[in-house]
Amino acid sequence: MTDTDVLNLSLSAVADGIRRKKFSSVEVTRACLERAARVQPALNCFIAIEGDAALKAARKADQARKRGAGLGLLHGVPLAHKDMFYRAGKISTGGSKILRDYRPGVTATVVERLAAAGAIWLGNLNMAEFAANPTGHNDHWGHCRNPWNPAHITGGSSSGSGSAVGARVCYGALGSDTGGSVRLPAAACGVVGLKPTYGLVSRYGILPRSWSQDTVGPLTRTVRDCARMTRVIAGADARDPTCVQEPAVDYEAALAGRIKGLRIGVPVNHYYDGATDDVRKRMAESLAVFKSLGARIIEMKVPDPQEIFLLSATVSQSEAATMHGPWIRTRPRDYSLYVRSRMEAGFHIPVTTYLQAINLRAHLLAEFMRAVYAKVDLLHTPVMVMPPPTIAETEPKGSGDVAGIVSRITRNTRPTNYLGLPALSVPAGFSKDGLPIAFQLMGRPFSEALIFRAAHLYQQETDWHIRMPSL
Repeated sequence: MTDTDVLNLSLSAVADGIRRKKFSSVEVTRACLERAARVQPALNCFIAIEGDAALKAARKADQARKRGAGLGLLHGVPLAHKDMFYRAGKISTGGSKILRDYRPGVTATVVERLAAAGAIWLGNLNMAEFAANPTGHNDHWGHCRNPWNPAHITGGSSSGSGSAVGARVCYGALGSDTGGSVRLPAAACGVVGLKPTYGLVSRYGILPRSWSQDTVGPLTRTVRDCARMTRVIAGADARDPTCVQEPAVDYEAALAGRIKGLRIGVPVNHYYDGATDDVRKRMAESLAVFKSLGARIIEMKVPDPQEIFLLSATVSQSEAATMHGPWIRTRPRDYSLYVRSRMEAGFHIPVTTYLQAINLRAHLLAEFMRAVYAKVDLLHTPVMVMPPPTIAETEPKGSGDVAGIVSRITRNTRPTNYLGLPALSVPAGFSKDGLPIAFQLMGRPFSEALIFRAAHLYQQETDWHIRMPSL
């Protein structure tokens, strides 16, 4: 099997192939490192590549397999992660200048769980500074670029995660999602990305942005891969008091089954406002696939997401300002102008406004559940209402309607974070210019198994997820 063949495999296929001795972890890891060296100059998806350490870990993985040791679900599989997941004593920059040399004293729970499952750490992926930009721009480490067209954005803030997985550099990556930061780069780079239910995945040992909205989720090539990674990282963690107390579900096993009779809602308000013809066409095609699988497509009006969007912004700006206040007062020049202005906006929000936004959450979630999930099982919308714009079009220092474009990018993702609901970004085709387009499936709290099943069956009928960019 050639390196190209190996790189084209899914995470699940690679893990199973290593287990069955079709190839070694060293072979797979070396192929990923060689691919990373080739594409890094064009995509800038890494902040740091740990080649020697990765190959050493791969050799240990192969030795363990030869000894007949018990193998985890990700044994020997090379992954790379957004540079905000702490490993004790290892630099974690958060995509910033301020943390350029920061070495945390703890290791993130999700990192420990991936390691226990046998995964290999390839390196630290680029990201928007302090996870505070939905486009992927970064003035300190350089902008990350889209593998389908390097002139275009990757989406953010998990920019390197989307770019690296889309470019077939690694088989999966962790990202964080506070307003769309997993789903946006997944959509823009043509991969799958999960924003889990708030509390499903531990956030211990992870650089925070907005503690009441932050979630951690995987970006992968297939839904099956995403289900497998989620099974590994999800579940109770005593070190994170916001985390659920139950163990993780076997999401991969839950892929089996049908969705005949599943009710899929399609909003007639907000989510298609400003959508391009390309996006509308791909959404209609994806809904036709679900209908062919026996799902019922139900058009419906949903509670005003714009109100939820604004409340989510109030919460994230207030919480970010609280965390960054000391640095903004003492090291303002070490922030990019765009990120500093977003942080400073939180200083001008009255505490009563923030508390009102927090207190409204339970009421608005209950209203959303009555209005939507009492009538349908899943909600289907575009992730972005347009294909990924260019880096130049979204440059914070640029001219034109940059603020308007950025607002359009996040209008469909942010409401889910405020409500704490799960959502999965799934590749749905390409624009006329060859740029990825994606839909998201949103469900009730802790309905990840159902979301995965529906999206997996969709991928059994389509081939968007197996197409590979030319680099």
